[in-house]
Amino acid sequence: MLSAGMLAWIGAVFLAAGLVKGVVGMGLPTVAMGLLAVTMAPAEAAALLLIPSLVTNLWQLFIGPSFRGLCRRLWAMMAGIMLGTVAGAGVLAGAHSGAASAGLGAALVLYAILGLLKLGFITPARHEAWASPLVGLATGLVTGATGVFVIPAVPYLQSLRLGRENLIQALGLSFTVSTAALAIGLFRTGALASPTAQLTGSILALVPALAGMFIGQALRRTMSVETFRTVFFSGLLALGMYLMLEVLR
Repeated sequence: MLSAGMLAWIGAVFLAAGLVKGVVGMGLPTVAMGLLAVTMAPAEAAALLLIPSLVTNLWQLFIGPSFRGLCRRLWAMMAGIMLGTVAGAGVLAGAHSGAASAGLGAALVLYAILGLLKLGFITPARHEAWASPLVGLATGLVTGATGVFVIPAVPYLQSLRLGRENLIQALGLSFTVSTAALAIGLFRTGALASPTAQLTGSILALVPALAGMFIGQALRRTMSVETFRTVFFSGLLALGMYLMLEVLR
C-alpha cells in the first residue's frame, strides 16, 4: 500500500511529465523514469508509466491530420520497435540498467546540442525502406534497456522533415507502439512483481498525466515554430543531462 506522501510524489511526477509531453510531444517516460527512479526500482517505475504513456500517446496519435498516411509510411519502423523492445526488456530489470540510462542521456545531450545549433540531418525518401526497420529495432533495444522511447526514433523522425503537427503525430505512433511492446516485454520477463497493484497505480497516475498534457498542448498552440524548436531541444538537453547525472548519485 502506497503512503500518502508517495502518492503525492507520483502525482506530481506525472503532472510534470504530462506537461512536458503536451508542449514538445514527448518526454513523459523520460521525465517519469528519471524522477521515479529516485524512490523505486526501474522496472517498478516502468510499470507505473504504462497506462499514462499508452493513453497520452493514443490521444496524441489520433488528434493529428495524417494517421493512415503515417502508418503506411512507418509500419516497418513500428515492427522493428516491437521486436527490439520485447527482445531487450529483460535489461530493464537487470544490473546494467543504470549504465544504459547514462548512455541514453549522453545520446540525448548530443542530439539536443546538434538540434540547437541547427546541425540536423535529412533522410532521403529513397533510404526509408532500409532505414526505418533498423531505426525501429535500435529504438526497441534502447526501450527495453531503459524504459525510454526517444533514441534513435526522435532524430530519425525529425530527419524526415515532417510538419510540426505531423511530427507530433508520428511521435505519438512511435511511442504508442513502444509502450505496448514494453508492457509485453515486462510481463514476458516476469519483471512485474505485483502486476495487479502496479497496473492499478499506473491507472491512478493517468489523471495527473492527462491534466499536465492538456495544459502543455494549450501552451504549444501559442508558440511560434522557432520557439517550439528551441523548447523541444532544450527539453531534450535537460532530460539527457538529468539521466547522466542520476547515475552518479
